[in-house]
Amino acid sequence: MSLIDPLPINPFTRPAKGTVVLPGSKSITNRALILGALGRETVTLQGALFSRDSYLMVAALRALGFTVETDESSATITISGRDGVIPKREASIDVGNAGNVARFVTALVCLCDDGLFHFDGDAAMRERPIGALLDALSSQGAISNARKFPFTLKTAGLPGGLVELDASESSQMLSALLMVGSHAQTPFRISLSKAPGSRPFVKMTERMIGQFEACPTTYDIEGDASAASYFLSLPLVSGGSITLPNYGGSLQGDVKYSEVLETIGLQAGDPDEPPSYSAERGTKFMGIMQNFREFSDTFLSLAAIAPLLDGPTKITGIAHTRKQETDRVAGMARELRKLGQHVIEEEDSLEIHPRPLQSGQIIETYHDHRFAMSFAILGCHDLHGDGRSWLSIKDPACCAKTFPAFFEVLESVRQNSLHP
Repeated sequence: MSLIDPLPINPFTRPAKGTVVLPGSKSITNRALILGALGRETVTLQGALFSRDSYLMVAALRALGFTVETDESSATITISGRDGVIPKREASIDVGNAGNVARFVTALVCLCDDGLFHFDGDAAMRERPIGALLDALSSQGAISNARKFPFTLKTAGLPGGLVELDASESSQMLSALLMVGSHAQTPFRISLSKAPGSRPFVKMTERMIGQFEACPTTYDIEGDASAASYFLSLPLVSGGSITLPNYGGSLQGDVKYSEVLETIGLQAGDPDEPPSYSAERGTKFMGIMQNFREFSDTFLSLAAIAPLLDGPTKITGIAHTRKQETDRVAGMARELRKLGQHVIEEEDSLEIHPRPLQSGQIIETYHDHRFAMSFAILGCHDLHGDGRSWLSIKDPACCAKTFPAFFEVLESVRQNSLHP
């Protein structure tokens, strides 16, 4: 689907109605690719994500000599495990702006006992944290010529023992060490000098390590709970009902977002049926105070619709998101103010006081997919009452990072809502 840039968002003039099949979880897909590469067998990932981040992971593994076969039509990826062996001793890796590719592959190559690996990424990645992971790996004999991208890493295998890690800037650093640790030459232990930013993603990693220890030949990827957050928000904006048949599962902490919206007033459907959520069009929902530390990828979804809520919304626990694809706290404050909102920004929080929305604004996305998708949902609000677009999204193609078909899916739901 070719997208106009900036892309005007068409408001919903009738209550939302439709079924959305979510893309596979990025977090699960890329962890499964690493764990598959580390395994002893060939494994096929079913329901895998096909987006920029997963393509970058596939490309990185292929550059390292792993055999990876993809079939987008069936949403499957097959990878042949090498039991902790890195096939090539030298390679150049482009991580783009994919944080989990950056951290996971950096740790993975350190299993090579005499390797030389060159890493680089997008301009935004050159500002994202990697130094604490490189420090931890240096205690295992790895030598890096820099503490941020680009860098070259000379590896010496993983002798094991105690490794100290500051995981406060990204839980992905801890996940990276956990996944490769079982292939160290002696027992591998991690001591945290500072706790990880998001515990649920670490728990996801630990559970998946256990699942892959059973050497599965197939592995099912859950629907992306972070992507679900946008369509969960939609009924609060437009009214109506959305069904998400592959939403849920046991691995993703971001399923907590639906519980937050239910406290505001989103109605969950019959638990014995495919997951569905609804709200009465025209209802005024109350603002809320919520700590998002454990599911911070979804905080933008709530912040973007906060102007439609009754009373202030305060979102806390988000300081670590200042070092993700962009400074998400500052960026969200900036865009909401552009829309006429009163926003109180602190290091770890945003407090949003609704004011009349300003029409005709173009939302800057900062090359960050979550800005594009969260504000697109706000744009579904029929501000003028006649279906006229009042908000546009700059660089809508940035959604290719995790949900390439997002705008196509959103428009299909809108079209479906027009027909009783």
